Amino acid sequence: MIARGEVGGRRRRPQWVVLWILLLGVAGSVLVFLGPGLAGGLRVEGSSLLAGPECTLETAEGDVGLDRDEAKLATTAVALRLRGLEAPDTTGIDAAVLQQLTDGPAGDAGPNLSCRGSAASDLEEQELTGSGLTSRAEEVRAAMTEVFGDQSLGGFAPGGIGQGHGGESTHYDGRAIDIFFRPVTEDNRRQGWILSHWLVAHAEDLDIQYVIFDDEFWSAHLSRGGWHHYEAPAPGNEILRHLDHVHVDVLGGSPG
Repeated sequence: MIARGEVGGRRRRPQWVVLWILLLGVAGSVLVFLGPGLAGGLRVEGSSLLAGPECTLETAEGDVGLDRDEAKLATTAVALRLRGLEAPDTTGIDAAVLQQLTDGPAGDAGPNLSCRGSAASDLEEQELTGSGLTSRAEEVRAAMTEVFGDQSLGGFAPGGIGQGHGGESTHYDGRAIDIFFRPVTEDNRRQGWILSHWLVAHAEDLDIQYVIFDDEFWSAHLSRGGWHHYEAPAPGNEILRHLDHVHVDVLGGSPG
């Protein structure tokens, strides 16, 4: 006697299993036929359904995906070239990407590069150094100076500061730096965005938490990245809206 579900002494696969195998085979054939172009086109709100790029550059022709190393290299090269200095080799990066990062969006200054957020959870709290910044914030300042040269900085002082910012400001912890681009002009705003893009591209390496500029903010705590509208406490105040300066702060860590 042959048991139910067996034919010729062999167990028969349920129909749904056979159907699923057939569907997988068809899907695999389609991917092979269409190639990586299909995978690159499968996106939900700018992210690939398969994985998605670590960083995204917005262009008039559509979004361009970059890995984090490409974004770091491209933003550094753009900053150095604008200063008339020798830039690293960018042979593997499309020249149009570098031009887009240099020019910014057409029509008006604004953000066009973002990277995924990534906030380390195993950092220790740090005390202020002699400059009034923590060591992590000092690392950001040193890295910025190496690429952008001397800048107009504020938001910290030897011994720390205790006023002039919001009640819970990271400036009071020595974790924040303001980089000024005054007066507020389209050219200065574009310069501010070049720095902001560089900071976001290097955020993972430098443990950057927030970048705020020009009514927009980026957060390491938002894994999908992106720039978001910044709600200033006083909409009529260009300083509180961060129109005249880029704010960058680093992660605080936890007690050891």
